[in-house]
Amino acid sequence: MTSPAPDAPAAPRGPGFPEFVCLIAMMMALNALAIDSMLPALPMIGEALGVARENDRQWIVTAYLLGFGGAQIIYGPLADRYGRKPVLMVGIGLYVLFSALAAFAPTFGLLVLARVGTGLGAASLRVLAVSIVRDRYSGRTMARVMSLSFLVFLGVPILAPSVGAAILTVGPWPWIFGLLAAAGAAVMLWAAIRLPEALHPEDRLPIDARRIGGAFREAVTNRQSIGYTLAMTAITGALFGFINSSQQIFADVFDAEAAFPLVFAGIASGIAAASLLNATLVVRLGSRLLSHSALLAFTAVAATHALVSALGFETIWTFAILQGLTMFCFGFVAGNFGSMAMEPMGHIAGTASSAQGFISTTAGSLIGFLIGQQFAGSATPMAAGIAACGATAVVFVLIAERGRLFRAHHQPVHAPAG
Repeated sequence: MTSPAPDAPAAPRGPGFPEFVCLIAMMMALNALAIDSMLPALPMIGEALGVARENDRQWIVTAYLLGFGGAQIIYGPLADRYGRKPVLMVGIGLYVLFSALAAFAPTFGLLVLARVGTGLGAASLRVLAVSIVRDRYSGRTMARVMSLSFLVFLGVPILAPSVGAAILTVGPWPWIFGLLAAAGAAVMLWAAIRLPEALHPEDRLPIDARRIGGAFREAVTNRQSIGYTLAMTAITGALFGFINSSQQIFADVFDAEAAFPLVFAGIASGIAAASLLNATLVVRLGSRLLSHSALLAFTAVAATHALVSALGFETIWTFAILQGLTMFCFGFVAGNFGSMAMEPMGHIAGTASSAQGFISTTAGSLIGFLIGQQFAGSATPMAAGIAACGATAVVFVLIAERGRLFRAHHQPVHAPAG
């Protein structure tokens, strides 16, 4: 069997290029929609289901993230063994089923369990979207597909709270979970009809616990891989801390719930803008100079925000500006840290990516939950928690880079650090 040209499609069947990009983008977007669309509804959900402590409403976000992070470790091996499409269908099916169950949950405990199940299904979307693109395209065409899909993905967090708020103007909060189920069912039907199996039968791999365990062990013992994975975990915790706290801050600190979707969109736009700008600047400046500088700025701005809030100078404007700057810096850090964590893992890319995603999302969601639980009527705990996450990430970067910032160093690609 002859290999396709570097930039040629590996599989001519199925949707054309524009449709394929849209399908992959929608698969990626379902995750962001499941996190952010319900933020405006948290007070209503808590009141309807008898949640006594306001901070406990944050479990609606955290439960989803724990399911999403925990399941990433299993989808890669399953997709390599049974093919992309059947595993994808099962994953989206779980997303649809548990989103529908969340809409009808009679108690808060059952809602939290349904959110864990939704996250378990959504994890397949993260793992398989990249795998399917890699199977079908390579070289610059693959990069183009991912870039175009990512543009759509970046837009969803900006619009999702506004979508949730719009639904609440015409219906009760369960309709938001109904929207997730409907969107997941639409993507599932689209993929079932139009997406062919991307993995050739001869390329399927048996599930070998020893091989998978060895690859996982290498991913968590290589200095650069684990250093940047833990740094990514820290800043992911900062992001989730912001998401967990933001709705309560607008409702209880600023008494401005109506402004929440708009300001949240502005802050999320900062992440999107930085991510797009990063694609240009990283070629000129290099990933280390750009991301290390952005991490230091991220930590400094968050610490400034914590000081402003602690001294009683916080307003909705200072919050929007300082948090927007913090998340703008985040946009330069996240993608580069993920890329540098994968640099020495090319020979076990699939398993390493699953291991790194499992660690950063699961531990990051717990860190974000811990930050959110400190809310007590001001933005100070959130800002201080984000600053602490930034400082912790600096420590892990120094470990990954053997005490040096801004400068690249070279290490053998296949040799895990001792």
